[in-house]
Amino acid sequence: MKNSIKTRFGLFTMAFSLFLTTGCSDFLEESDPTNITAESYFATAEHAESAVISIYSSLRSVRGGSYGGSPWLMLEFATGLADSDLGQADNSNIIRNLTNTSDNAYGKAYWDSSYKGIANANLAIANIPDIAMDEAKKNRLMGEARFLRAYYYYNLVRIFGSVPLITDPIDLGSENLYASPESVENIYASIEEDLTLAEASGLPFNDTTGKVTLGAVKSLLSSVYLTMAGYPLQKGNEYYKKAADKAKEVIDSDQYSLFPSYADLHDPASNNIGENIFMVQYEAFVDPSNWQPLIIPYNMNISAYSEQTGAIYANQNFIQSYEAGDKRVEEKEFYYTTYTSKFDRNETVVLGGYFLYKHFDIVANLETASSDLNWDLIRYAEVLLIYAEAQNEISGPTIETEEALNKIRRRAELDEYTGLGKEQFREAVWKEKWHELSYENVTWFDMVRLRKALNVTTGNFEDFVGHKFVYGPTLTARELLFPIPTDELRNNENLVQNPGY
Repeated sequence: MKNSIKTRFGLFTMAFSLFLTTGCSDFLEESDPTNITAESYFATAEHAESAVISIYSSLRSVRGGSYGGSPWLMLEFATGLADSDLGQADNSNIIRNLTNTSDNAYGKAYWDSSYKGIANANLAIANIPDIAMDEAKKNRLMGEARFLRAYYYYNLVRIFGSVPLITDPIDLGSENLYASPESVENIYASIEEDLTLAEASGLPFNDTTGKVTLGAVKSLLSSVYLTMAGYPLQKGNEYYKKAADKAKEVIDSDQYSLFPSYADLHDPASNNIGENIFMVQYEAFVDPSNWQPLIIPYNMNISAYSEQTGAIYANQNFIQSYEAGDKRVEEKEFYYTTYTSKFDRNETVVLGGYFLYKHFDIVANLETASSDLNWDLIRYAEVLLIYAEAQNEISGPTIETEEALNKIRRRAELDEYTGLGKEQFREAVWKEKWHELSYENVTWFDMVRLRKALNVTTGNFEDFVGHKFVYGPTLTARELLFPIPTDELRNNENLVQNPGY
């Protein structure tokens, strides 16, 4: 039991090993472990940097997978908009069929990786202030650590609801070793505080290193405020205005722009630039991204990868919910239905479904079987849509909200919206968000904060509870949260299982 707690909350000695295994971008370089001890660890500026680098490592933990599926699929199958040919991926199948249980390994992966990241953030935040180093650099490192802690808690509170809120380092003798869950409102207050402090920490607005930037902080704050305005807190207009204001600061900075081509979204050469505000970092042949086999059709022999699992692809009814002429559903824009055979690149293979081209690394699949394509956590298109939605709730449609929405539509080669009423504009933004940010781990979070789901047959939005997936299952209030993992309940009697599980 204590070993499980040690893994879950990342004790001091665990942090040392994490610092040595995070190489993937220029700022993630390996350190020499021979001179690191518990006594000397937080003594130098280099140690402070290594401590913060360790916090990033947990961003990768839910992205990988193979024939057993992958944790990130959890948030896609819960929408009812994803299909799979991977029959042995039980963790995926029980979510897709709305028969999920607390034994699901995906939920435990989110729980463990988030708390590991939080534990490393707590160590950094507690110890870096005492290190003698350049104050401006120290403040920036603290800003990165606070942003990342906020990000992990933002995932935890939306996925699981009321969870332990731990903001100090712990060990086996700590009072918080078996912490009680904190209220959702207090968790959001902690997230807001961390992001506000990060906002004032002197971070650059934008850069290409993959580190946290001021643009990322303001973008995440806009998302947090939008969620606080909706369910479950329902703070309303005050927080819609906060969300709109933060998103507008990002827009007005002129530091980000939509890519002219959808191809840039899955081109490693575009990592950390343009539309990509904050990404999970990878490097081919060193620490490659590992979701490519999941988005390749099952054993159709189109890829250089030996594993081709067909773990996820788009539901055809969802594809049909896009407007006629939408560029995003043209072949090899957001989705692909054919590809060449790995045995003969002049031969076309019909794949039998709409697979996710927006995540497809062309060079890795054609040649190298090792990808350095980053994963987008925040991209500029989402910020535009957050602004359009939030400002509309305050003022109704304006020239600026219409422009934010129409930038997305122009790239999709769709007619621009003008003259819509407030309710019409609201649903137009929601639909654009469903279609633009599909299969990017965004849609389920929107469904829960809105308590709405897109009926892909009628094109209308309907209540979350009672929404029927096109392949049969019906959402209940239970699905507004995922279950607390069984191991956590077993090890910590203070935790309470979410309703219905």
